[in-house]
Amino acid sequence: MRAAALLPIIALIALPAATPARAETSATIPVLAPLTGFLALEGASQRNGALLAFRHRPAIRVHSETVDTATSPEQALNAFARVLRGGAPTAVAAPMLGTQMLALLPPAAEAGVPLVTVSGTAEITERGSPWVFRFFPGDDVVKAAQARYVVEEMGRRRVALIHQTTAYGQSGRRHLVANFERLGAEIVFEDALAPTLKDMAPVLTRARAARPDVLVLQLHAEPTARLVRQAARLRLGLPIVAGSAMHQPATAALLEPAELEGVCAESGSSPISGGSAAMERWVADYRARFDTEPDAFALAQYDGVSMVLDAVAAGARSGEEVRARLATDAYEGLAMRYRSDGHGNMAHDAVILCYDGRDRTPRIVRRYRDVLKNG
Repeated sequence: MRAAALLPIIALIALPAATPARAETSATIPVLAPLTGFLALEGASQRNGALLAFRHRPAIRVHSETVDTATSPEQALNAFARVLRGGAPTAVAAPMLGTQMLALLPPAAEAGVPLVTVSGTAEITERGSPWVFRFFPGDDVVKAAQARYVVEEMGRRRVALIHQTTAYGQSGRRHLVANFERLGAEIVFEDALAPTLKDMAPVLTRARAARPDVLVLQLHAEPTARLVRQAARLRLGLPIVAGSAMHQPATAALLEPAELEGVCAESGSSPISGGSAAMERWVADYRARFDTEPDAFALAQYDGVSMVLDAVAAGARSGEEVRARLATDAYEGLAMRYRSDGHGNMAHDAVILCYDGRDRTPRIVRRYRDVLKNG
């Protein structure tokens, strides 16, 4: 009887120790994007890029919500306060509107949350915040490429410059003026336009009267399309070299192919222009997922969020741990190689792309690697 009673105990002792359940790798990464207002086209791309990055990393469980920040700093601050209610997230895919990013820098620093953005406004990384990381080349990079292409490749030196009244427009204007001056080009006409302006004919008429040999733009997507359309209808007869808004398939879709003839743009990349098998696979997946064409903003946000997820996969859990990795690691993204310059600027390459008037797919005509180091 005694031996029989001991059998269950012996059996239990003989069993191997239970293996602890493997801890799930997870991260909280909300997406704050301007999905309504004058930046809605760009904001939708930003959101889609982040969501595709989550989808491509199924081993990491990402807790996320998308919040529309519209176009005011107050709405961005309210959205940020909303995502903090459940505790500080691992990182935030932050809005691409410059004024909103500038407003978010202090609360993000206070909360210890890395901001991953594709905003081009130069001032964002000039305020000394260690919590902001820009994965789209800043205006100091792309405006240098834009000005160099106008002067060095096109041989144009009489510039008509039309820019937006927003922080984005003013930031680009500052860098374009400095670069054209350095290159010996003259700005013979300049005007700043509100994003809501519909009739571009008066400003184009004034610009033509100054006898420029090139029209340079720093406008958001819809104003860019309106101006390009009216320039074609007025038979302006000038080449147009626009800002990155023009490279977006959603912007080109607002125009007829013939209206795009002679139009070029700067950008960080142009996914639909191809370039590698990996890029083409990514473009195909993006199209299947969102039923639209990807642009450089979507790709840059994808690469930025992917670098955050790489940090998480390597063991980073807190905002501070993610921040430290973004500040020191390099990352081979689809668009380019990213590494912080010490101020949170991660992207250092630019491309110039042009339309030939036959379709809405641009061709990359010039690549600029590590723009600020290579002059």
